Amino acid sequence: MSPELRKRIVSAIVLAAFALTATWLGGFAFRLLSSVIALTVYYEWSTITRLAEKDFAGNAFGWLAIAVICLNLLFGDQGMGVPFLGGLTITAVLLVLVRKSSWWLPGGIFYAGLSGIALGAIRGADEPGFVAALFVFAVVWATDILAYFVGRAIGGPKLAPRISPGKTWSGAIGGTIAGVAAGAAIFTAFFPNLGLRLLLLAFLLSVAGQIGDLFESFIKRRFGVKDSGRLIPGHGGVMDRVDGLVFAGFAAFFLAIINAAWMQDGSASVAAFLFGL
Repeated sequence: MSPELRKRIVSAIVLAAFALTATWLGGFAFRLLSSVIALTVYYEWSTITRLAEKDFAGNAFGWLAIAVICLNLLFGDQGMGVPFLGGLTITAVLLVLVRKSSWWLPGGIFYAGLSGIALGAIRGADEPGFVAALFVFAVVWATDILAYFVGRAIGGPKLAPRISPGKTWSGAIGGTIAGVAAGAAIFTAFFPNLGLRLLLLAFLLSVAGQIGDLFESFIKRRFGVKDSGRLIPGHGGVMDRVDGLVFAGFAAFFLAIINAAWMQDGSASVAAFLFGL
């Protein structure tokens, strides 16, 4: 085992321990973790896209927007998260149109803000929320790990050579199979009657996670950056670690919202949607 791989494994174990502890505690602890992710993602996004260099005032508004979203996540009405995010993102768009600011500003507010909101909504405050968070983590982590090792072992045609030359179709398929299996394992540990619906949801979240990975690779390649940061030994920045997780979170969050609107049940949680409760 190479020193670099050993460093990656140790860092991954430490990060997983923090994430699982916060997930177990739930409540304020998990909302704090979600807020830290949102703040760090915005920092790395603004650094990669050079927002602070190109538009100091616009970037200051971006920090204010993320602070408002995180404060609401920690202490406010969770139902106001999306309205706050929408209003602040639209305001940033208006700033771009009036001041000729960078379009990366509203993009960063939306991406970072939704990261915290979606993760917080998935965990919620009850036991199904705990299982839902474990389910999403398991799908994303299994997809990520197996895609890496299967891709290295089998190789083959590249998945998206212009965006991320190291990713292969074999890794993507192997990761997806592992993600679905991990999601099914978490579900059956807590609930009976594993069905096709749950397997399809795990598949969709696995694919969404891989799209998130490619999206972050596109951003980094666009600005000629290798890693989003240097915070995590062997992994780079926080965005490098949570890119798949936040896109899977986006998918679960939006699917739950669409389902709630369709069923006309505004009280339905993300966990209730995922597990058909």
